[in-house]
Amino acid sequence: MDVIKHPKNIFNTFIILSTVFLYGCSNPNEDIQLLNAEKRPNILLIVADDLGYADLGAFGGEINTPNINSIADDGLLMTNFYTASTCSPTRGMLLTGTDHHLVGLGNMNGRLDTNQLGKKGYETYLNEQAVTVSSLLRDSGYHTYMTGKWHLGYEPEFQPQSRGFEKSFVLLQGGASHFNDRIGVSQGYSADYIENGKQVILPDNFYSSNFYTDKMITYLKEDINDDKPFFAYLAYTAPHWPLQVPDEDMNLYKGYYDLGYEHVRQNRIEKLKRLGIIDETTIASMAPDYIKDWNSLSKEDKNLEIKKMEIFAAMVDNLDRNVGRVIEYLKKTGQYQNTFVFFMSDNGAEGNDVSQIPGNKEWLVERFDNSLENMGKRDSYIYQGAEWARVSSTPYRDFKTFVSEGGIKAPAILKYPGISYKGAIDREILTAKDITPTFLELAGVTHPGTEYNGRKVYPLSGKSALPHLNNMKKEIHSSEDLHAWEFLGRQAVRKGNWKMKLQDQPYGQGEWELYNISEDPTENNNLSAKYPAKINELKDDWEEYKVKNNIIMPINGENTYALPN
Repeated sequence: MDVIKHPKNIFNTFIILSTVFLYGCSNPNEDIQLLNAEKRPNILLIVADDLGYADLGAFGGEINTPNINSIADDGLLMTNFYTASTCSPTRGMLLTGTDHHLVGLGNMNGRLDTNQLGKKGYETYLNEQAVTVSSLLRDSGYHTYMTGKWHLGYEPEFQPQSRGFEKSFVLLQGGASHFNDRIGVSQGYSADYIENGKQVILPDNFYSSNFYTDKMITYLKEDINDDKPFFAYLAYTAPHWPLQVPDEDMNLYKGYYDLGYEHVRQNRIEKLKRLGIIDETTIASMAPDYIKDWNSLSKEDKNLEIKKMEIFAAMVDNLDRNVGRVIEYLKKTGQYQNTFVFFMSDNGAEGNDVSQIPGNKEWLVERFDNSLENMGKRDSYIYQGAEWARVSSTPYRDFKTFVSEGGIKAPAILKYPGISYKGAIDREILTAKDITPTFLELAGVTHPGTEYNGRKVYPLSGKSALPHLNNMKKEIHSSEDLHAWEFLGRQAVRKGNWKMKLQDQPYGQGEWELYNISEDPTENNNLSAKYPAKINELKDDWEEYKVKNNIIMPINGENTYALPN
């Protein structure tokens, strides 16, 4: 058991132990039976896009997120939740419980190296060997709804309506303008929105987070009078770039960031320590060379950076209010108590320089007005940048696309019907692959194994968290379980407290590095020279994992994603 009380809830430990006694008094080591077998729980999965580890109030941030915090107040903060280092690979694992290299997202559309083109597992959509949790829950009698970002296939046979969602309104691509102009995030494409497989015209008042929430509540209302439980997947595109907010939210965070990113990061570190999320002795990750010192910036550049983070914070604030609307609806209709809620981000914060995406540099200047006065409006195109992404990833190293902790560790919160954990902190390792098996066990649904509807599929490789949630003495993963990551040739493995990673220079050393994550969670002290035997052991583990999961390493050695400059 690795759960600690949240400092603001002094009686957490007593409450958790009392709950265990009430539900399992005959033997506190046995699983707690929480739910009436005849009343299966609803499941609400909420995914933020590019939200950093420390952006939420519950995770140390100064941004106002009372609604998401309130889920944490009744639930658990999962402080060791791991994703892939970028969006569609995470979503591939999230909806299948299987490594993304197997189910078609070994790499992303537009990022494939020449040796990955046409290869199994690198289709850049959920392939035929993937069976989704939405399909299995629908087959078992659940309503299945989705609104928001899909990013798992563009053709009709790979869209949500073909992957188990009864009702869906989605953006097919990985990002777009948050207003109704349908401008994509790079030159050359317009965003495609579909509802139940049909192209739709966006209303004039469209703003992504607001509209996705409206649609989800509409779907929930339409079926409220039957007895079927629901699986609702609410996949926001906030706070993914371009950073944009409605006019009424433009000045919500005026003055919050005037002292600069180093000041904000230090405040977050101190709050994380007060909350007990990180240890008092934790040394935050050191700044890489490409991070500019705040005091080296001109006044003009400081004003641009301040406004950038003000807009980002307002997007998160807006997202939180929309989460609150869904929670309030469930409470008003008496469904909240029987709803398992899981909130997460899909990866670390976005610190890459997206102006370096091919074609973007000229396009951004020609197409958008990114002046200080216009930043955050519908005809602007701004992004967080490495310095503020480092703040979002506090206290960890790096951000999205990296396999350092800041790229693959994301905030996660769960609320479980029948138990109120009262904001407790759970340090158990939980991964995106574990979510599907958790949902299936929660719903009493058995995964089909290797065949579904007459086709071969991949079995689960994640583990259900339910035994752990029912009895905190049980681990989700043993110290011998291997966790592995690869994206654009960047590689990492973790087993127990040991983590080994390899990242290209100058973002890494270009060779394997070794860290004891329990003692050095922010990866400051490379121990590879001290423990060569551990490096060799983890190399063997990595090679075995690579073969088992059909990982094809890029051969050109060049990352085509936009990197900090």
